[in-house]
Amino acid sequence: MRAYERLLKYAAYDTASREASQSVPSTPGQLILAQALAEEMKALGLEDARVDAHGYVYGSIPANAPGQPAIGLIAHMDTVDNVPCQPINARVIAFDGRAAALNGQGEKLSVDAYPFLKKYAGQHLVVTDGGTLLGADDKAGIAEILTLCQRLMEAGDIPHGKVCVAFTPDEEIGRGTDFFDLAGFGADFAYTVDGGELGEIEYENFNAAGAQVVFHGVDIHPGSAKDKMKNALRMACELVQMLPAAQSPEHTQGYEGFYHVTQMGGSVERAWVRLILRDHDMDKFQARKALVGSACAYLEAKYGPGSVELDMKDSYYNMASLLKDRQDILDRAIKAMEDSGVTPVIGPIRGGTDGARLTYMGLPCPNLSTGGMNGHSRHECACVESMDKMVEVLLRLVTAR
Repeated sequence: MRAYERLLKYAAYDTASREASQSVPSTPGQLILAQALAEEMKALGLEDARVDAHGYVYGSIPANAPGQPAIGLIAHMDTVDNVPCQPINARVIAFDGRAAALNGQGEKLSVDAYPFLKKYAGQHLVVTDGGTLLGADDKAGIAEILTLCQRLMEAGDIPHGKVCVAFTPDEEIGRGTDFFDLAGFGADFAYTVDGGELGEIEYENFNAAGAQVVFHGVDIHPGSAKDKMKNALRMACELVQMLPAAQSPEHTQGYEGFYHVTQMGGSVERAWVRLILRDHDMDKFQARKALVGSACAYLEAKYGPGSVELDMKDSYYNMASLLKDRQDILDRAIKAMEDSGVTPVIGPIRGGTDGARLTYMGLPCPNLSTGGMNGHSRHECACVESMDKMVEVLLRLVTAR
């Protein structure tokens, strides 16, 4: 089975994670996929394939060559829930480099909107009907890892060290490593297969924090509201206006950090705003958190005690500072790419992966591409040929040296 065929199969599972949920995994669909993946791994010959009590999937292929490191490969099972995610109608199209119709209602995968797609002319793309995301983030990674496992098990004579496999729940809501069994996983180092276009190798990611600000107002009949009403919705809007407009995701790139308003709502009496803060530089990251704190303190002083409630928590940190002395891990990925005829593209992640937190937990873990594109959107897609090539890259990555 080719990797794209597995992606088509896995895409049908509803695995959107839910931040408000307190269960682990946060949604039952993730556990259903986890169990299916463990059974597939057993069918491939991974005798220790299992799902633990928290919905994590583990398995391994024993070493058949001496003196090799145990290499981990990790992908996550969940998808975001802020874009429609069911029902996913995935299919493969032959892409001619022009706009591709996704449905009969005018929804298109447009090269005007996504000029980079022109280079995929003559190749094949896995797409949806434009009504939902695809889930290639990160079911493409799962598909490629299991297709590698199939090739290793079927060949039998490819020399390699121990290959450790893990699929995590709830990565998209920042909980992907909360219950990761590091000792049981057994890898010396690992790679998350959770990137974008073919060739990407990433070992720098954002420092990240999330914040929820709750505003407490006073409601009263608007006809007699003068000097009595305190509008929590206006307070929320005032906070948003205090954030630098040019430092938002839609206006930044590369190493530039941002403030991102993800959700807001409420009423005159109670309103709320959710934010995420991102920056590669730790000092700038701390400054962003301080600005939000100062803005909330200002509004509290302006509207009175008890008006503003700030809950801000760090999510993950930039793994670059810990990977700077492990060039061997990066070199292994670079060589695997080059030996597969792929030009490595090394750059910062404008986001985070399970690998960032795992690196801080003691497991060095940079990130590799999957061939997926336009993640977290209705126009998400994946290149069939890139997925095939990533399987080859992973094969060269684990092959004994």
